[in-house]
Amino acid sequence: MGDFVMELWAFMKERKKFWLLPIIIVLVLLGSLIVLTQGSAVAPFIYTLF
Repeated sequence: MGDFVMELWAFMKERKKFWLLPIIIVLVLLGSLIVLTQGSAVAPFIYTLF
């Protein structure tokens, strides 16, 4: 996983695509939110946000 992050950072640094960083962060946060709340009592409240 660390190699992937370093390679992604090197790509964004070389190609000057720093605008991708907020998109990636939001996607990771939403993905982890869905994974962590799966099967819990909080899930119905999370899904009302979307």
